[in-house]
Amino acid sequence: MEVIYTGLRQTPEMIATAALQEDVDAVGVSILSGAHNTLCPRIISLLREQGMNDCLVIVGGIVPEDDIPKLKEQGVSAIFLPGTSTQDIVKFIRENVKPRE
Repeated sequence: MEVIYTGLRQTPEMIATAALQEDVDAVGVSILSGAHNTLCPRIISLLREQGMNDCLVIVGGIVPEDDIPKLKEQGVSAIFLPGTSTQDIVKFIRENVKPRE
C-alpha cells in the first residue's frame, strides 16, 4: 500500500483533485471539527463526478452515532470512531479495496 498525505485543512475540491491525480483506490478523511455532514457528501460527489465510482471514502474521527447511517447512505464506505484499532482499519481496507488488474 502507498499512502499519500495531503495535509490539514484540505477542501473537498483539493481532496478530490489529489485523489484523481494520484489515481487512488481509497480516500481517508480524519474529521474532528464536526463538519462531516457537509464535507463527506461533497467529497463523494466530486469523486463521482470525476468517474471515481470505485474509490472508497473512509472517515475517522468524532462522528456522532446518529450521523453514521446517513453518511453511509451518502456513500461513505466506513466510519472509524476514536479507539478503533489500526488493525481493524487495515483489515477493512484490505478486504474492500478492489485489486487492480
